[in-house]
Amino acid sequence: MNKTILLAFTAAVLMFALPDPVRSQTSIQDLQRNRDTTISGTVKSVVGNEFILTDGTGEIIVDAGPRWYREVNLRVGEKVTVVGDYDDYDFDAYSIRRQNGEVIQIRNGPGRPPWAGGRGRDSQN
Repeated sequence: MNKTILLAFTAAVLMFALPDPVRSQTSIQDLQRNRDTTISGTVKSVVGNEFILTDGTGEIIVDAGPRWYREVNLRVGEKVTVVGDYDDYDFDAYSIRRQNGEVIQIRNGPGRPPWAGGRGRDSQN
């Protein structure tokens, strides 16, 4: 197999094998109650670990859990990609990817969050 064909084949395999948050991104105006949804945009305002994310189609409040569990320290104007799920009034973040590639892991996915038991308590109790 020549080198050009091999490189093209490898690129095609990687495109489908690696997760790509942009490929499955949802605009804010099209959000529905789904798990593992990816949205991207610009941070419009921040209060604690909640922030308003805007993408040109709309705005949504993103909840990144309590600050005592994990402080996210986002800045107004920062561009981020958030994986999480949308409920009726906000977007619960599982992870936040900054533009520089840094990932802030909030929780592993849907279900009872690790902070549900309160500060210093097991969430399973």
